[in-house]
Amino acid sequence: MTDEPTVPPDHGPEPLPPEARRALEAMVLVAADPVPPQLIAQLLEVGVDRVEAECEVLAAEYEADGRGFVLSRIAGGYRFQSHPDAAPYVERYLLEGQSARLSSAALETLAIVAYKQPLSRAQVASIRGVNVDGVMRTLTQRGLIEEVARDPGPGQAVLYGTTPLFLERLGLDALDDLPPIADFVPGADVVEALEQGLRVDDGPDGDGDADDAEGPEGADDGSGLDHAADEGTPDGAVDLTDLGQVQGWEADLDGHDGDR
Repeated sequence: MTDEPTVPPDHGPEPLPPEARRALEAMVLVAADPVPPQLIAQLLEVGVDRVEAECEVLAAEYEADGRGFVLSRIAGGYRFQSHPDAAPYVERYLLEGQSARLSSAALETLAIVAYKQPLSRAQVASIRGVNVDGVMRTLTQRGLIEEVARDPGPGQAVLYGTTPLFLERLGLDALDDLPPIADFVPGADVVEALEQGLRVDDGPDGDGDADDAEGPEGADDGSGLDHAADEGTPDGAVDLTDLGQVQGWEADLDGHDGDR
C-alpha cells in the first residue's frame, strides 16, 4: 500500500509583500477617483485576484481597529472614505453654512434616469408630466447624468444615463446595487384605496357630476390644465421623489448650485 501525496489546502491568493501593500495603500490614498484593481495589479506587477484579496484584508483590518475611515469598492474601484458611523460629524464639517440641495424635482428626475436609462428628455418628461429641460441641465452640470447614446429612431434624440460620480455619491459599485424599484411601488390594495379616495362624489342630480361645486355655467378659469401641470405627476404615474429621499440621495447628492 502506497501513501498518496498530501495536497495542501487552498488558502486563496498569496498575500502581498509589505512593500507592495504600502504601495497599494499609497495609490488609493492619493487617487481622486476609485482605483480599478486591474490598474493596481498592473502597477504592482501581480495578479488582480491578489490585489482584490489584499484589499479585503485591509478593509477588515481597518474595521477591526475601529478606524474613522474604510476601504470600499466603489464604481468598480477602491477608495478610502469616511466610516459610515462618522457621517453626522463629516456632514456637519462639510455642509456647515451650505443650504443648496437637490430639489424634489431633481431627485425625482434622477431616480427616473437611474432606473430607466438610457432614455431621452422627452421620455423623462412623459413620465413626470412636466417639462424637465431645466432639471436635466442641472443634473448634467453637476456631473450626475450625461449623454450616453443617440436614439436610432427619427430625430436621433440624445439618450441620458447616470455617471460614475452618481455611483460614488451613493456609495454603489454598480447600478445593479440599486434597490429594486418594486420595493417602492404601492401594492394593488393601496392603489385601489387611493383611487376610491380621489373619486368625485355623485352630485345632487345623481349623474356623477358635482355641478354645485363648479362656477357659473359656461365659466372656465383654466384651472384644469394649470393644476395638472402643477402636480407634476400624470394619472397612474409612480412618484419617485420618495425613492431618492428614502435612499439618502437628498443628503448624498448635495451640491453648491440651486435648482429651479
